[in-house]
Amino acid sequence: MHSSILVTCALLFSCALSAAQNVQIHQVPIKPTSWASGQQMYREYCAACHGENATGDGPAASACTFRPRDLTKLAAQNGGKFPFDHFYTVMQFGTQLSTPAHGSADMPIWLPLLSSLNGDREGPAMQRMHNLASYVASLQAK
Repeated sequence: MHSSILVTCALLFSCALSAAQNVQIHQVPIKPTSWASGQQMYREYCAACHGENATGDGPAASACTFRPRDLTKLAAQNGGKFPFDHFYTVMQFGTQLSTPAHGSADMPIWLPLLSSLNGDREGPAMQRMHNLASYVASLQAK
């Protein structure tokens, strides 16, 4: 379990720590954050790729295989309602592009990573995902 966490973190942080032309993978553990602050989790875990404003233009975006999604348009692309269920599914299981048949989408599968912050307990990880989703929902373009 912990080796998969390091590998997933390595992918995330390699994007954050490298330029597009000179990608280097660094294995680092996930940095603990407050479970209560969706904003803090977003800044620590998501902003490198998705950007400070969640528009998909983070400093590591150019190093990713696929352009990170503009998270401010999730509600608009879902009939005006933030797609909490879809957000949780991606956090728990990754994207459809993260299967071997389709290559890597660079997006880590977050449930095991977030679980590792609380002794591999899934309950606190689900609360973290809820708080993160609520923060991203608050960023939706009007």
